[in-house]
Amino acid sequence: MKLHEFQAKDALSRFGLVSPMGRVAITPLQARDIAAELDASAIAIKAQIHAGGRGAAGGIKVAHSAAEAEEAAGDLLGRRIVTEQSGPEGCLVRRVLVEAVVRPLRHIYLSLLVEPSVGGIMLIGSAPGGGDIERRVRAGEAALEQLSLGTGEELPLTEVSAFAERLGFLGAQGDNFVSLVKGLVRAFVELDASLIEINPLVVAENGGLLALDAKLKIDDNALDRQGALAALREDEEIELKAQKHQLNYVRMDGDIGLAANGAGLGLATLDMVRAANGRPANFMDIRTTATSLDIAHGCALILDNPTVRALLINVHGGGMQPCDTIADGLGIAIRRTGRSLPTIVRLAGNNAEFARSRFENFGCRIIDCADMWTAAQQAVAAAR
Repeated sequence: MKLHEFQAKDALSRFGLVSPMGRVAITPLQARDIAAELDASAIAIKAQIHAGGRGAAGGIKVAHSAAEAEEAAGDLLGRRIVTEQSGPEGCLVRRVLVEAVVRPLRHIYLSLLVEPSVGGIMLIGSAPGGGDIERRVRAGEAALEQLSLGTGEELPLTEVSAFAERLGFLGAQGDNFVSLVKGLVRAFVELDASLIEINPLVVAENGGLLALDAKLKIDDNALDRQGALAALREDEEIELKAQKHQLNYVRMDGDIGLAANGAGLGLATLDMVRAANGRPANFMDIRTTATSLDIAHGCALILDNPTVRALLINVHGGGMQPCDTIADGLGIAIRRTGRSLPTIVRLAGNNAEFARSRFENFGCRIIDCADMWTAAQQAVAAAR
């Protein structure tokens, strides 16, 4: 689960993170009032979307008066911003963060994330930080410092201090940096985070450390014990609606819709489509608890995507979810949406043969493949 910048800053403020003065607005007039209250020489109007790269896409504007802030907010609110991370459909701006502009002495990149190899917390930093950090690291223009923190229960403070020095934090600034890291590690554990990213973390003219931007992702599997944060999740998100129907769904920018029962099988299907020079339109993992109506919801998500030109269903029926349940879901979705696509299926396991008859009963004209690689190739050919 992703939080908006203003939500992340608010959540992390309880753990010692300091941000510039500002508040969120949902109308241009609110933005004007907030800017007037801030009484700053420069004010940032920042679109609140779940995608990076918004600055380069025009999602951050600088105003020098309350009237300019109102105009900037009016330009952003209700607009779709397309970034490298948003996909071609972009993200709709429903809120803007109105924040005083800070003139930094220097800035760095700082993040904490889960280190998959050991299941611990990894601290990552780079000086300088700021926009386009990924490209600069790939191009060798910026170096990343890394420090494994284990589970976060006992921090290696000497190593964290050395990490601070490598980023250029010395003396009192180094002590402040170590205190900040201690707070962020505590936040990472207590909030069940999978990512905390501060970019940039800046040194202000008074020597203090301020977060000009912040990202916070919460582990979806822990939302039952993060009630306050879970309530911030936006009901409009397709992914959230899919989860309510026992589906893990992520939309992509290709033209081949994918459905599989199992995360591993779904990822393997996605990889095979890419290996066959195809472009997946989504990832969809059907959980074992999904009913035929749940599956119909997921198939409708795929059929409602106008860019999808072929559908690939890769199913291994088990004891809790036989193949025919998924066949029924697709049949229901086709009747509901009125749209059918070239449908390639690979069926194996419980009730595979019965599922074939269910496809026929629903009038689903399928291309039946014996193995995954053949199915991937057929799906790519059908999309073309």
